Amino acid sequence: MLDLAHKKLDVWKKSLDFISNIYKITLSFPREEQFGLTSQIRRSSVSIISNIAEGFARSSDIDKRRFLIIARSSLVEADTQIEIALKLEYIVENEISDLIDNSNHIFAMLTNLIKKFSK
Repeated sequence: MLDLAHKKLDVWKKSLDFISNIYKITLSFPREEQFGLTSQIRRSSVSIISNIAEGFARSSDIDKRRFLIIARSSLVEADTQIEIALKLEYIVENEISDLIDNSNHIFAMLTNLIKKFSK
């Protein structure tokens, strides 16, 4: 694997943990959701870290910022899908407190990085 700077970022590491947690919780989703909510929430969580990586591979601050905004949007999408899973009772809130804390940290870190590249 490539030894690139984005892999040293705390937000990238936390995003990797977020994906791992998403995959674990979606294992218990109903089988009929395999190509629905399970697939969608997994793809949106993978999109977070993928856009962080792609953004940091870009040379201009404008491009970095654009990909970080997309990463944050994917996090919001995953959060909405978690809310749907809660509403459908596929998961219960007390089982995902770490996931919620992690997503709040990622959101804050992405927001700070977006501000950094807005100057």
